[in-house]
Amino acid sequence: MPHLFAGQPCAEGGGFGRRWRLALAAILATFAGALLAAAIPRLPPLDLAAAETRSTVVLDRAGTLLRPFALPDGRWRLPLSPAGVDPRYLALLEAYEDRRFRDHPGVDPAAMLRAAGQWLVAGRIVSGGSTLSMQVARLVEPRAGRSLGAKLRQMARAVELERRLGKDGVLRLYLALAPYGGPVEGVRAASLAYFGHEPARLTLAEAALLVALPQAPEARRPDRFPEAARRARDRVLDLAAARGAVRPDEAAAAKAEPVPHGRKPFPMLAAHAADAALAEAPGRPEHRLTLDARLQASLEALAAERAAAFAPGVSAAILVIDNASGAVRAHVGSAGYLDAARSGAIDMASAVRSPGSALKPFVYAMAFEAGLAHPETLLEDRPARFGASYTPENFDLTFQGTVTARRALQLSLNVPAVELMEAVGPARFIARLRAAGAGIVLPRDAAPGLPVALGGLGITLADLARLHAGLARGGEVPALVRRLDLPAPAGEARRIAEPVAAWYVADTLRGTPPPENAAAGRLAYKTGTSYGYRDAWAVGFDRRFTVAVWLGRADGAGVPGLVGRLAAAPVLFDAVARLGHEPEPVPAARDALVATTAGLPPPLRHLRRDAPRIAGQPGTPPLRIAYPPDGSRIDLGLSDGPGAAGLALKALGGTLPLTWMVDSLPVAETGRRQAEWRPDGAGFVRISVVDASGASDSVLVRIE
Repeated sequence: MPHLFAGQPCAEGGGFGRRWRLALAAILATFAGALLAAAIPRLPPLDLAAAETRSTVVLDRAGTLLRPFALPDGRWRLPLSPAGVDPRYLALLEAYEDRRFRDHPGVDPAAMLRAAGQWLVAGRIVSGGSTLSMQVARLVEPRAGRSLGAKLRQMARAVELERRLGKDGVLRLYLALAPYGGPVEGVRAASLAYFGHEPARLTLAEAALLVALPQAPEARRPDRFPEAARRARDRVLDLAAARGAVRPDEAAAAKAEPVPHGRKPFPMLAAHAADAALAEAPGRPEHRLTLDARLQASLEALAAERAAAFAPGVSAAILVIDNASGAVRAHVGSAGYLDAARSGAIDMASAVRSPGSALKPFVYAMAFEAGLAHPETLLEDRPARFGASYTPENFDLTFQGTVTARRALQLSLNVPAVELMEAVGPARFIARLRAAGAGIVLPRDAAPGLPVALGGLGITLADLARLHAGLARGGEVPALVRRLDLPAPAGEARRIAEPVAAWYVADTLRGTPPPENAAAGRLAYKTGTSYGYRDAWAVGFDRRFTVAVWLGRADGAGVPGLVGRLAAAPVLFDAVARLGHEPEPVPAARDALVATTAGLPPPLRHLRRDAPRIAGQPGTPPLRIAYPPDGSRIDLGLSDGPGAAGLALKALGGTLPLTWMVDSLPVAETGRRQAEWRPDGAGFVRISVVDASGASDSVLVRIE
């Protein structure tokens, strides 16, 4: 018995000591609570402005991150809500850091009691009993040292944060502010930096690592101390398994995953478009563009791959437009934004360059619209001199003889294009392009001349793409829409051609011979090569999309062998294949004249080079439309029913007979200078007249 009693005092003494320490800890916790209650009203209001500061982000149409920008001090702190994080991370975070996060008011009494007892026994702070809210308070209002006063202030701020923001608001701050080593702050920036993807989907091992790093972010940085990072991650997994947050076998499998040994670059898709967005709307924290991140990434890789196959310094640009809305779905400004050897920082989609033959379709469209020609009109591709000394030649230095306008455009023959330009008039051609919204640049002090048909001017890839998108839209050129977060560009619709003429060109270009290994008849497209092999172009469109491609050097130096048909066209067809849809033809225009050359009205069967295009035969007054006047509005009483009057057509000068055309469709052939046409509806129409010599005139009127 004595031995029993001999041990009893120790046991009782030990139990008494534990009870005494717990009681004292409870007293201290109660006292701390009282101090806390007294301190909260005395603290100045917490300023959250700095804590709410986030990196500026540029997003695609679906909200996918294209490019983030660092804060002015170099830190990366990306916006993130709890809904954007993998639920397993949140479960691990609460299991490891704050099991009663959803229940306490910012301070956990049980954790306080434990921390107070440890402090009393050890004479120093062993664990702070910090909740997630208290950690956020320390991040929002950092203070040096670990004194009791600092801890009480932190607790007071935690309660204040919970009252102001609620649980989700506190968690949102933690997700944004938690340190992860170096300039990386917040879960989203850390996930992108260490794993290369968004935190919405994390493996268990990745989630555990993100939970472990903020406790000692510099000592556990995976890019510097991967072994320390691995040990910290495994401790999180072990504790989570012990507390039932994950199964032991899941924890064991996660511990077998390697830890990343370096940092990955942050996304930099559509860098040029992102720069332009920030310049357009500075100060906005978020920019939402019309781009498609998947397509953008695919085309950036394509541009880099194809440019690398050419001489050093060659860059590439690709633009994709949604024809219906004008939205830019992809904007590749160079073959590599950070590639200094290719001047990658220059946005070549916005640079003014010579288009070569890429504008020929609009020469033909104006000729079709004015009644000068039809796709089946016969043209002469033979050696010819225009003016005193201009003698254009084809790219291959050969001539095809007599060809249809369709074939001449498909083969990009130069003499027929210059012949049509002479008939249309270079000044009118330039004026039409500018009226459609294209920023045309002519050589300094030079008046528009016939060489503009072959690229003797400057234009951007973006404007060239818009003009071709206009052909897909029945002649109506879209305004480019680049953002979803700002109002779309305002203004009236601009036309590059009337619907019938636009469809004639689209249908013709769909028959252009494709590059090798590409199917024919699927895409309407045109290529161009500027003088000296400085620029190679290819622009293609179907009903839904327009894709434009440019290759060349940013400094304008020539590149031997850089030909649009051989260099840019294959890139164009590869880019179209990456759109993920089968090309659809542009629907035929109503009232289009589908006929062979023999079936055309006589004035449209040939374009005679010896016939003046505007003035008629020598001694004959120039042909012009006397009525209706250009730009007039004519009320024919169309709303009164079928008894509405017809429109009188009157011409002066020219050589009889005359052919009258409305929107490129013949409506009357007469040996007089007067005719009548009965419209079938209200709206704008282009009325043209062609005489026997091929001279023509046209006006645009509105019928009501």
